[in-house]
Amino acid sequence: MQQKLKVLPGIILSLMIAILAVYIESILPGHYIGSTVIAMFLGILFRTVYYDEDRLQEGVQYASKKILKGAIILLGASLNFSIILEVGSQTLLVLVFTLLTAFGGGYLLGRLFNINWKLSNMIAAGTAICGGSAIAALAPVIEAEDSDVSYAISSTFLFDVLMIVLYPIIGTLLSLSDTFFGYWAGTSINDTSSVVAASFAFSEVAGEVATMVKLTRTLAIIPTVLIFSTIYYRKKREQPHLRKARVSLSGLVPWFIIIFVLMALFNSVGLISPEISGGMKTVSRFLMVVALAAIGLKTNISVFIKTGFKPFIHGFILSSLVVVVSYIVVFFVIG
Repeated sequence: MQQKLKVLPGIILSLMIAILAVYIESILPGHYIGSTVIAMFLGILFRTVYYDEDRLQEGVQYASKKILKGAIILLGASLNFSIILEVGSQTLLVLVFTLLTAFGGGYLLGRLFNINWKLSNMIAAGTAICGGSAIAALAPVIEAEDSDVSYAISSTFLFDVLMIVLYPIIGTLLSLSDTFFGYWAGTSINDTSSVVAASFAFSEVAGEVATMVKLTRTLAIIPTVLIFSTIYYRKKREQPHLRKARVSLSGLVPWFIIIFVLMALFNSVGLISPEISGGMKTVSRFLMVVALAAIGLKTNISVFIKTGFKPFIHGFILSSLVVVVSYIVVFFVIG
């Protein structure tokens, strides 16, 4: 009981920040900035002004780890594999090229800028799939530092804000069709809310196409977390004291990822009703806001200063590469 009470202050603070972030998002024009990003920055700001580590740390740790895992599990209930059949093979071909560009380019840029592989791959996941959600899903799988999570989300967020403004302008200047613009925006802008904002600003049809493509792209979270779970497990087993350890499913794929995948499968075959799926998605989104608030509370701004601007440059170059590759592939595949 004493232990449970000890986590309450940190959880309550994370919850209050999350509620404030959701409110701020609701009053901002256009909803260009998601509540997860707002919550993370509010957490960082709160820590910078005041942070009682003795009272808050255990609850903040709980929110940033366990509540985040709960959010990821519930996120699975909103994923549906049947959407792949709706968008067709052309969309998948474009997505394959953008995913290869993001992760291949992320690896090379990480080596070039001497950025640790966890931060580099979280930036790549955010760029390739769906911004903060993909980063948050990947972070516990590779046991990433909270400062790296904050850095990765920040670097992809800044590019997203720029794209919301520039995409409709570029699309108009190039006289792109609604369908072309929808595919381009859906496969190259990071966060879902940013895709919706930019594409609907161009046209209603472009917005509908982009949203459908983006939902398909979000499914890439599943193979990504499974692949990186395997990679990280193999990296850990390279350590001398773990080389002879038995291979176990729980070590290879974390338990919450197994449930996450099962939830997606249940939703795809119709075992979860649309109403329940929608409700679980809403709860998942809010829990992720709470977790990101906690991650912000655990992030010391001095770490940002020490790391420097390299991750931001990494994210900017990588996102730019995805934008260009997506445009070229859509031009040749979709027409």
